[in-house]
Amino acid sequence: MNAMREIKVEKIVMNMGCGDAGEKLEKAQKLLATVTGKKVTVTHTHDRTRFGMPKGRQIGVKITFRGKEAEDMLKRLLDAVDNKLRKKTFDKQGNFSFGIKEYVDIPGTKYDPNMGMYGMDVCVTLMRPGFRVKRKRNGNKVGKKHRITSDEAREFIVKKYNIKVEE
Repeated sequence: MNAMREIKVEKIVMNMGCGDAGEKLEKAQKLLATVTGKKVTVTHTHDRTRFGMPKGRQIGVKITFRGKEAEDMLKRLLDAVDNKLRKKTFDKQGNFSFGIKEYVDIPGTKYDPNMGMYGMDVCVTLMRPGFRVKRKRNGNKVGKKHRITSDEAREFIVKKYNIKVEE
């Protein structure tokens, strides 16, 4: 197989939306840090939202994983959903997202009565070599043949992580 056609996990973003700053946001920040062992980033609103939240308000937390760390974390997170994904979780660019209903479903995580029960979203971005090349001079885009389709992404996940994709 051509090395430039090989699909890899570029990054994984774990996100917990809280809706508002305060105790809930602090608990989510602490929880995500204990589950992953990494520093957590607080997310803010960009513009005034439909719900009347002003710009710059803290609304959630997230963590990004890349490289080997991302692959190890992806295995743990897929175990939390019983190694099953739905076909509709894959987008046209081959990326996929899924939710974890309760953090205690993640292997190696214990229930903390002070936290309560929280869920989280996981977004996985796939790539091929050459996706991150700087394209300043001509403003070129990634060619159609080099893009990842949802079928290729499903095939990659099934082969590499032994996942069952359901309709």
